[in-house]
Amino acid sequence: MQRESVLRVDLTRGAVTEEPVPERWRRRYLGGKGLGARYLYEELPAGADPLGPENRLCFALGPLSGYLPGETRYAAVTKSPLTGGFLDSYAGGQFPLALAGALPNCLAVIVQGVADEPTTLVVEDGDAELVPAENWGADTVETAEAYPDASVACIGPAGENEVAYATVASDAGDHHAGRGGVGAVMGAKRLKAVVARGDRPEIPPAIEELRERTDAEYADHATGRWQAASGTLESVEFADEVGALATEGWQAGRFDGSEGVGIGAARDAAIEREREDDRVPGGFRVDTEEGESVPRGATPISLGAGLGIDDFDAVAALGAACDRLGVDVIESGSAVSWTVLAAEAGVVDESVEFGDDEAARELVERIARREDPLADALAQGVAEAAAFVERNGRDGADPDEDTGDADLSGEELVPTVKAMALPGYDPRGAEGMALAYATSDRGGCHRRARPVEEEVFHDRSRAETVREVAEAQTARSVLWSLVADDFLGDVLREDLGAEWLRAVGIDHDAASLARTGERIWTLVRLFNAREGFDRADDELPARLRQAREDGAAIDPAAFERTLEAYYEYRGWGRDGLPTRALVAALDLDDVIDAETPLSTDAPAPAGDATVPDDTQTE
Repeated sequence: MQRESVLRVDLTRGAVTEEPVPERWRRRYLGGKGLGARYLYEELPAGADPLGPENRLCFALGPLSGYLPGETRYAAVTKSPLTGGFLDSYAGGQFPLALAGALPNCLAVIVQGVADEPTTLVVEDGDAELVPAENWGADTVETAEAYPDASVACIGPAGENEVAYATVASDAGDHHAGRGGVGAVMGAKRLKAVVARGDRPEIPPAIEELRERTDAEYADHATGRWQAASGTLESVEFADEVGALATEGWQAGRFDGSEGVGIGAARDAAIEREREDDRVPGGFRVDTEEGESVPRGATPISLGAGLGIDDFDAVAALGAACDRLGVDVIESGSAVSWTVLAAEAGVVDESVEFGDDEAARELVERIARREDPLADALAQGVAEAAAFVERNGRDGADPDEDTGDADLSGEELVPTVKAMALPGYDPRGAEGMALAYATSDRGGCHRRARPVEEEVFHDRSRAETVREVAEAQTARSVLWSLVADDFLGDVLREDLGAEWLRAVGIDHDAASLARTGERIWTLVRLFNAREGFDRADDELPARLRQAREDGAAIDPAAFERTLEAYYEYRGWGRDGLPTRALVAALDLDDVIDAETPLSTDAPAPAGDATVPDDTQTE
């Protein structure tokens, strides 16, 4: 019942081989995020080009893939071309279920090298082959439609053009491994698609009983009820109500047009509500000029409120265009926001305004195809766009031309952390959310921890805030290594999936899994440290220290104290680096090498940073 191997795909040699995963790694890192991080740390030299042949792209499953209720998911793990650091991005739907069935013995597909010509990987019945890709240039929907008898994960024009936030789309664009540019890595390797033909793995009776019980618990859980009722679209109204909805380039925390792009508007526009094999979170389908679309929370937040567009149909159409191009909606919204603000400041000559969906779509198309110098710069992220303007001056004019008092840095116009644009939850006035963004291991991300959902209603001490954020990050490191449904994870949180793992013959309890999560989180920190990341990269952008119209802003001194408390809780030094004592406590001595920076300015790990040792069971 255990998956014990990886499929190694060498595009340079045109070779596909299967190799065993070290048993020690399977227990210590499980699969998904953890196993992908371990392979990445082992096989990538420090400073490897994310778009070069040395980079690895892992399509990772977990030991429970195909068994858990909820959506089956996969983790795309690589070095990010957007941030230059670790990247794990996730997608659900039918493709990961087909991949799990097509490769019943495999925990991951590891892609390396670069193909001479556009290539497609086809997996079926435990076998895999590389074939020429005849649809290079096609969008994500067209590519999927070329394989009506299979499930497809593919890139669109954005990935082919190596846009730094290109996605990998599956299920004809319904699902995306969206953040950080995994699609650009795929495009640089000239891998157009992974085509999987496989049925759900056969579920043994003992697991079927556990599956039914877990499914019932999820249906009765607050998260399950929320998902069944509205999915992530309800996030729009929630964020607006509490003043955390980043609006028109982060200038406000509430959007007057929120009702026009939220759950009520989605219900009015829905043409179908469906349940697939298990459930489709927020399963609203709406008609757009691009075909059917499944809008999720990020779409109306980033492309609606973020761009001042209050018409649901327009937002859905813009989101569907991003889906077909294969480009992240959060980064795309940030790129358009940056351009609007830069145009208002008079430093770029662009006819785009907040509320103009047609101009926004035209700009996103230009970015995906890198059609002109500004679009080419925006394709590398807002920080690079700012650098481009600073180098070239307004519209390519004299760079010494006076542009007034405008600060062109990406983070001044649109906030980023580790070069990744923040999603729509504004952390001003939410200390825990600010900490979660700053310490996220892949850049500005709201999924590692999302304390904003509670802290806006309850006062918390600094210690409580730090503990909540760190524990959420640790727990999700485990759940994303199991590659569990992101929302089902709320039900598994009590024992972190230990009962499920024991059902497939992997002996863990809640304590050893908590330690596993701490190990994985620390391993990723070590990877990023080896790439040059340190405390400075945990800072929040200056934009968030500027007060919104309601006066809310990040207090820099208070934030620094919170960050110090977080490092202490984690057992890291004041420089934001893990200590040698922590590395030893987490049994990571066999991972680090001479190029791994470790802290020298802190005492031994804080007492509550780790859980009791379980070395004797490994």
